[in-house]
Amino acid sequence: MSAFSIPRRRRGRWLAGVGLFAGALAVAALTTAAPAAQAAPTLLSQGRPVTASSAESAAFPATSAVDGDAGTRWSSAFSDPQWLQVDLGATAAVSQVVLNWEAAYAKAFTIQTSTNGTSWSTGYTTTTATGGNQTLAVTANARYVRLNATQRATQYGYSLWEFQVFGGGTTGPADDVLLSYKKPGTVSSQQDDANCGGCVAAKAFDFDPATRWATSATTGWVDPGWISVDLGATATIHRVVLQWDPAYATAYQIQTSNDGTNWSSIYTTAAGKGFKETLTVTGTGRYVRMYGTARSNGYGYSLWEFQVYGTGGAPTPPPATPADPVFPATRLVWSDEFNSGAGTTPDPAKWVADTGAGVNNELEYYTNHQNARQDGAGNLVLQARREVTPGSACPPDPISGSTTCQYTSARINTSGKFTFTYGHVEARIKVSGTQGLWPAFWMLGANFFDKTANWPYCGEIDIMEHVGKEPNLSYSTLHAPAYNGAGGVGAPRDFGADVSAGFHVFGMDWDSKHMTFTVDGTPFLTLDKATVEATRGPWVFDHPFAIILNNAVGGDWPGPPGAGTVLPQDMVVDYVRVFQ
Repeated sequence: MSAFSIPRRRRGRWLAGVGLFAGALAVAALTTAAPAAQAAPTLLSQGRPVTASSAESAAFPATSAVDGDAGTRWSSAFSDPQWLQVDLGATAAVSQVVLNWEAAYAKAFTIQTSTNGTSWSTGYTTTTATGGNQTLAVTANARYVRLNATQRATQYGYSLWEFQVFGGGTTGPADDVLLSYKKPGTVSSQQDDANCGGCVAAKAFDFDPATRWATSATTGWVDPGWISVDLGATATIHRVVLQWDPAYATAYQIQTSNDGTNWSSIYTTAAGKGFKETLTVTGTGRYVRMYGTARSNGYGYSLWEFQVYGTGGAPTPPPATPADPVFPATRLVWSDEFNSGAGTTPDPAKWVADTGAGVNNELEYYTNHQNARQDGAGNLVLQARREVTPGSACPPDPISGSTTCQYTSARINTSGKFTFTYGHVEARIKVSGTQGLWPAFWMLGANFFDKTANWPYCGEIDIMEHVGKEPNLSYSTLHAPAYNGAGGVGAPRDFGADVSAGFHVFGMDWDSKHMTFTVDGTPFLTLDKATVEATRGPWVFDHPFAIILNNAVGGDWPGPPGAGTVLPQDMVVDYVRVFQ
């Protein structure tokens, strides 16, 4: 956990945590079943989010293959293999794929399907295709459909006028939408106190994984406990998604009602596992209720999200999600190369100084760029040094015992200057070493800086953290409301030698499904959204984040400087770049 800044009025139990890791999570599949296909096939892919392995140029984007316009096309780079993938938005009964090739067609290719974008099944394969217009029978329950082309018929790339996926029917899964967003809820009780402020019914229906409903701490830690939503009109329900807090139900029912008084059960379990549960159901009604009858622990019931999908109702469309980038991302959207003259402070058009005493029992005072200067050789230097800051307040210094901050350093961020959602971000850094130092390259949600969310509800992405007492390791970690501090999700990267001995490129690929962390271009850790949601808690990283660089002194994790500590210590940054 990096040196995050927590408003003084909201210091919570997370401050006891340190930046350890909870173990790497393997990429795993999380599948959901879907009802059977309907008789009348429907075009499912038009206008849906689409990604590709490459594009020949900006004139031939992946989106042109699903725009319904036979005069526009996607064209790939001139190499093998290449792929094009469409996200149908929900698991659907796929029955047919139509390929309308331009002259640059694939001789060998497969059509693959997946429910999660990670684990793929082959629905069709050929090595003797002749191009033109191909109508292929592909039968699968899938959310993602991919063309994986392995042999070109020409010296050019692959090019499609249209990539069409058909299936479902007019009342089938392809037409399902989120019905519960921003709809009114009623509950058996709700919590709004110092331990869970504003944990009311509406928080389960706000499409925000960082807010939750909880039963009252004074009256609600009993059975039964329930939460219901009014969909606004009668609906046909096909799917319910429950993202539980640790206070989950081991036994519960999903019920529907036409009047909010008389209820029918459409799903029952006595083996609830908590975390994220995606339930395939069949029912009708205007009201849908989770009715809990057995709690997992001595607390009550709590849900980060209660989502109802189907047809009918009176749905309010949820906020649009950003499009996923295509990796490798090559379009540079922001950078700082630090090429100004020696002694120049960070570019004020790109960076803000985060001043004041640190948190996590750190011992430094972050100055207003006095410790952040460019060296005239293409680098930014964040220097930690032993230097008293009169009038400041820090934890007692183990050497002098003084509570006046005995060290200064630098922490800078891009808030208010640049934030982004998804893409590839990297920085070439030579970290500081020695006992008691804690350099980091990381990000916080932009909603932290605009004060609409506190830590850890804003989300924290630690691309690189290094502590001097572990010279051969760097750490990459995620922090969120359900996993933070010592419980963060991540892993170390062992260099086999002192990390501070030279420059390394620390990077991350980030989209709506995963984050992959890299060192010097080599991936070493992938954190999969579906796996994290199913095993640790909500994924709170699908929104804008700001970049942070800092060189902390002391703190709960690295410990204080000692007799062997050498100061000053420089964290040297060659560049920071963001690609999409």
